[in-house]
Amino acid sequence: MTESSENYLETILILSQNQPVVRAVNLAKHLDVKPSSVSVAVHQLQEAGYILISEEGFLSLTDEGREIAEKIYERHKNISQWLESIGVPTDIAVKDACRIEHVISTESFEAIKKFICKN
Repeated sequence: MTESSENYLETILILSQNQPVVRAVNLAKHLDVKPSSVSVAVHQLQEAGYILISEEGFLSLTDEGREIAEKIYERHKNISQWLESIGVPTDIAVKDACRIEHVISTESFEAIKKFICKN
C-alpha cells in the first residue's frame, strides 16, 4: 500500500462522513490533484478490493478499505493532537501529521497514543 493510496482511502472516509456521496471530482478537489490522476488511482483501488464504484460514479470503501482508512485517520488525528500539545501550530501539525502517519511504526504510534491519553 502506497502513501498515495492510503491518502485516497483516508479522504474517501473523511468526505463520506460529511456528505451523502463521494465522487472522484470530490477527491480531486480535496486532494488538489488532477481528475485524471484520481481516475487512475480509484480504478487501482477498486481492482485491489479497497473501494467500490457504483454505476453513478459514487465511491465507497469496502470493509478492507475502511479498515485501512480508519487506521490512517486515527494516526492523523492523534499525531496532530500530540504535535499541537507540544506547541506546534495547528496548520503545521496537520501537515506534518499527514506525512508522519504513513511511515510511523505501530510501536511508536501506540506510545504516542498512550502519552496523549495520560495527559
